[in-house]
Amino acid sequence: MGYSRAELESFRDARVPDLIGTRVKLLFVGINPGLWTAATGTPFAHPGNRFYPALAAAGILTPMPDFSSGFDDGDRARLIAAGIGITNLVNRATARADELSREELRDGAARLRETVRTWHPRVVAVVGVTAYREAFALPKAAVGRQPSPLEGAELWVVPNPSGLNAHDTIATLADAYAAPARAAGLLA
Repeated sequence: MGYSRAELESFRDARVPDLIGTRVKLLFVGINPGLWTAATGTPFAHPGNRFYPALAAAGILTPMPDFSSGFDDGDRARLIAAGIGITNLVNRATARADELSREELRDGAARLRETVRTWHPRVVAVVGVTAYREAFALPKAAVGRQPSPLEGAELWVVPNPSGLNAHDTIATLADAYAAPARAAGLLA
């Protein structure tokens, strides 16, 4: 399944619903939906994104879903049944995260706090340290477990799986994602 640039652009500023169930243990928080995500209605859907391959490599989610074509109801149900939720700091689709304003990211931190108060995940993992620093006004924050919880949830910052993040591989992402998954009780 492919999209032309014009087709993808037609999804600019679209909203993508959160994927969260009542028994969420680990809530992954993306920066914002990309245009491919908006087109498919599936978080982290771009074919070059390494989020699901890293979850599969870590043993968090197997078998790996066919994310780039878009999830079906069974894929969504399997993620929710596994105790995994996915939301975004900003729920506005753009081609690149750097199109977001500082104000949007700061408002996203408030949105995330409300989401965590509503769903009560055990662990929250923000995907992307730069966006986390900006959203929470913590310029020195580092990847890993954060010193303070978020609305009662253990808080982690993990590397961004986008293909634009050349510093990490599927293996290093899998290691980084396994740590909050263990904290959430999803891995031994």
